[in-house]
Amino acid sequence: MDKKTFQLAAGLGEALADRWWPHVDAALFEFGILLPHRVAAWIAQVGHESKGFSTLAESFDYSVPGLVATFRTRMPAKLASSLGRQPGERAVPSDRQQRIASIVYAGRYGNGDAASGDGWRYRGHGLKQITFADNHRDCGFALGVDLVARPELLATDDRLAARSAAWFWYAHGCNQLIDAGDFVGLTRRINGGVNGLEDRQARWDRAKQVLLG
Repeated sequence: MDKKTFQLAAGLGEALADRWWPHVDAALFEFGILLPHRVAAWIAQVGHESKGFSTLAESFDYSVPGLVATFRTRMPAKLASSLGRQPGERAVPSDRQQRIASIVYAGRYGNGDAASGDGWRYRGHGLKQITFADNHRDCGFALGVDLVARPELLATDDRLAARSAAWFWYAHGCNQLIDAGDFVGLTRRINGGVNGLEDRQARWDRAKQVLLG
């Protein structure tokens, strides 16, 4: 896969292809994601998670209904009504986004309680959106950087952002899932559910057409 093929498979403009191609190429090689059907699925899943290779830190800019629908029992409707996007707001202010993250990600996978702020500190980072303290720790160990102390590195260092996405894929058996043709199971492995499945599948169809013909 050369840069132009990557650009077409991921549906990127020239600037984003120039930005990401060297890092993606190196990361896929490092973690053995080389067969075309694996690369196509990786591009599709990572493309969705990063909003087309454009976002490296998770946003909590949710409408009130979106907040409830996304986090369900972790964000009761009454609380969501005060934290979600209010009438006249263009976006949820940063302080409320931090509160949302700290609540919905509290006490999970190595995160402390809501007061610890870990939900915001260890929100999704990188092209894959590595989330939670435990995943930042494990990813950092594999990549040779301290992502517990500096989780933001996955959002500021493009090389690490790409490597983290390839590491997660390798470490969580994603090659095996896509080898078996289980794209829905792959989505669950990456997302924890099937959020955005339609978009992921559309990205997969495009990448397969380019890479597999």
